[in-house]
Amino acid sequence: MLDYLRNLDRRIVFLLMGLAVALPILFKLSFPEPVPKGTQPYKVFDQIENMPDGSRVLLSFDFDPGSQGELLPMAMAFTRHCAQKHHKMYFMCLWPLGEPFVEDAMNIVIGQEYPDLTYGTDFMSFGYKPGAEAVIKNCIVDIKSLFITDSRKTDLNKIPMTANIKSAKAMDLIINISAGDPGTKQWVQYAATPAGIPLVAGCTGVQAPLLYPYIPDPLKGLLPAIKGAAGYEQVLIDAYPALGTPAIVDSKYSSKAGLQRMGPQFVAHLLMVAFILLGNFIYFYDKKGGA
Repeated sequence: MLDYLRNLDRRIVFLLMGLAVALPILFKLSFPEPVPKGTQPYKVFDQIENMPDGSRVLLSFDFDPGSQGELLPMAMAFTRHCAQKHHKMYFMCLWPLGEPFVEDAMNIVIGQEYPDLTYGTDFMSFGYKPGAEAVIKNCIVDIKSLFITDSRKTDLNKIPMTANIKSAKAMDLIINISAGDPGTKQWVQYAATPAGIPLVAGCTGVQAPLLYPYIPDPLKGLLPAIKGAAGYEQVLIDAYPALGTPAIVDSKYSSKAGLQRMGPQFVAHLLMVAFILLGNFIYFYDKKGGA
């Protein structure tokens, strides 16, 4: 047996690694994600959870399909959390391909899972506006000079949520899901810092190190990549067990999407550790002359 393992064909290793990644994806396996108190998922959760019900939240989906694997699960988790708290949700995006994800959040997460919420009263969308940081600057000064209508071409003055809103300074919290530029850095520089608005964010893994210096002020919490999304989902499900029901878990935008995407990594890492331990065992066994 040891002779076979010493000369194990690398194709067998590749096959086992392929299965370790593929099987959790095919069977949508997820594993509990330990989230220690005081870590970033909890800081993000507490920032949203501790606001009074019905607070105003601006959510900017600044990403595209190329980064949705990391960011879409946290975008849906943010939306669910705000819906659970009945916060007033103001959606927008600085990336043109972010708008379909805003519509998904409104139609699937809110429309199907929270039928008691009404467009225009509980949530609305400004849609996409080109201009990058210039859009953020104008939102802080006079949002209606920039957005005359919502994404459905309705006059903002005729929508209950926006009729008496002059600027983004009326928001109690900004949530940004960022894949790059424009994104969280610009929201920090041109909104959160000058206007004193609390900000939480989710970002891709490569972007996270650039944003850590902004924690804890003005960035109150940050979800880095799929690991952060999975941790936030776990905290959210622990607080609201109804979000872990099969109907929501098995939906198109699963409440465990981040946890399910961590599944292949978990199994693949276990396999790697097993190979390392096996290799070391054979090495020391042979070194002692046991071969």
